[in-house]
Amino acid sequence: MCKYSDFLDLMMKPLPITVILLLVALTTGTIEDESISQEEVVVTVDSTNLRFSPSSVTITEGDTVRFFWSGELLAHNAVAYDGLFDSGDASRNVDYSFKFDVGTNGTHEYLCEPHEEFGMTGTIVVEPLTVVEDTSPDEDGGRGSLPAAGLLGTATMVFAAVILGRSSPSSRM
Repeated sequence: MCKYSDFLDLMMKPLPITVILLLVALTTGTIEDESISQEEVVVTVDSTNLRFSPSSVTITEGDTVRFFWSGELLAHNAVAYDGLFDSGDASRNVDYSFKFDVGTNGTHEYLCEPHEEFGMTGTIVVEPLTVVEDTSPDEDGGRGSLPAAGLLGTATMVFAAVILGRSSPSSRM
């Protein structure tokens, strides 16, 4: 029959290993947030003047343009002259989004196919994504590195080896 104390010993054995692994993970490296700020620009239609609204937008790579209109009297669509995007067949209700990935920078002109002859066109200017890296040296001449993190990680691993090297009294029996 298993005793309650034996059960506790069994359950507590993985705890030091888990704590040590967590400490090592937290002290030996850094996680940098390199997320790209993504925005969504909405383009609608002005059916009275047969125009996109706004007719020209400027975004950055990684941003999304959403073509959205609902309940329009006339059917519209948005098709890039260069073939990069196409909202599909003209419709009175459109909800189409296109994300301009890295590498799509430049000027992209588009049209409403049924109303191109009336000048229903638009322009999307996609600016290149700029990544700013901090390469300026710190006061001590370093580049933002944390040498203590490596030292702390090493100390944590030594501490873990000492703890794991000890055997519990129950294992000596």
